[in-house]
Amino acid sequence: MTSQKPVILVTRKLPDDVEQRLAALFDVRANADDVQMTSREILVAAEGCDGLLVTPTDRMDAHLIAALPDTIRIIATFSVGHDHIDLEAARARGITVTHTPDVLTDATADLAMLLLLGAARGAHWGMRMIREDTWDAWAPTHPLGHDVGGRRLGIFGMGRIGRAVAGRARAFGLEIHYHKRHRLPPEEEIGATYHASLEEMLPLSDFLLIACASTSETRGRIDREVLARLPGGAIVVNIARGDIVNDDALIEALQSGRLAAAGLDVFNGEPDIDPRYRELDNVFALPHLGSATPDTRRAMGMRAADNLEAFFTGGCPRDALT
Repeated sequence: MTSQKPVILVTRKLPDDVEQRLAALFDVRANADDVQMTSREILVAAEGCDGLLVTPTDRMDAHLIAALPDTIRIIATFSVGHDHIDLEAARARGITVTHTPDVLTDATADLAMLLLLGAARGAHWGMRMIREDTWDAWAPTHPLGHDVGGRRLGIFGMGRIGRAVAGRARAFGLEIHYHKRHRLPPEEEIGATYHASLEEMLPLSDFLLIACASTSETRGRIDREVLARLPGGAIVVNIARGDIVNDDALIEALQSGRLAAAGLDVFNGEPDIDPRYRELDNVFALPHLGSATPDTRRAMGMRAADNLEAFFTGGCPRDALT
């Protein structure tokens, strides 16, 4: 690395040891207030910078990328998902984009099982009974959740996280089915049943786990037609992105009882989610906590730093998307 350090804009506060490493490698422009930056504020702060380290809430759309200073050569995102970055616009500008795969797999898979179990066993209404002091005498017939063991789990998107959830789900006695664009090698399936289309898998999914990337093909994919193909009383779990689900379709199915429950960590427009979700006792919801552990967030930051360091020392970042 040259004696003059590359200048990096970091749009949010990161774990302390990540910031210390970045400061040792780069001339860092930090967001001292840790308040979400507007597109205009990013453009102003990026003047004279060589790279950006952004987060999933920074919408790096085509307009913003086109307006970035010519000095910007890399955008590293503190996330595995990259739907907030217009990759084609970055590619057109010759800007490298990197992300942070692998390091959040286990934390997100753990949360998926929490959502699956919580939705099935009534964690939301059970906690409400405790908090509101409405727990009445025990009764044989109510309130009741739903069994997990012996049921079928359909995984939409069998990448790293989907496979990690499958491994955990087997321990709970779930039969695994999955759909992705290409079938996994047999050694990675570990007995899971592949379905070439989502529609083929849906009738066999007592639980549907959404674990695919948000792309032009998957956005809005979970709509009324898809939900109608699930068995009656199925449970939907979403750990991917909120825009994969049509809110009206999911809420209607939950209100009608067509679906038994949902476990949701991601939402359209988060944190300004559809308020109807808050009124449904059969929704177990969390505020996008998939990677929210200290070790995982540290690992994400270090992975982003690895990519930046590799780029500015003339190497090829291992997690390059463009």
